[in-house]
Amino acid sequence: MAKSLQDFLYPHANYHGSVRPEQLVFNANLQEFAQRVGYVSGLHTGGKLSSDEAFEEVRQLWKTLKRSKQHLKVGVSGDRE
Repeated sequence: MAKSLQDFLYPHANYHGSVRPEQLVFNANLQEFAQRVGYVSGLHTGGKLSSDEAFEEVRQLWKTLKRSKQHLKVGVSGDRE
């Protein structure tokens, strides 16, 4: 896949938080969540997913992101850098 097409389909923003492995992993998970929600939104807008299907998909993506945050222990007290 051409580099510009890959950048378009899979955009990546630079990380500006504290540089710890769990923070970097969560940031990658958060970016993937945002990208997938964008895809779901596009499919819904294009009539390929019903509102209920889109909602359920986003809900599942949110649950996955939330589990990731809990597993990585990101955002717990003392983690405000």
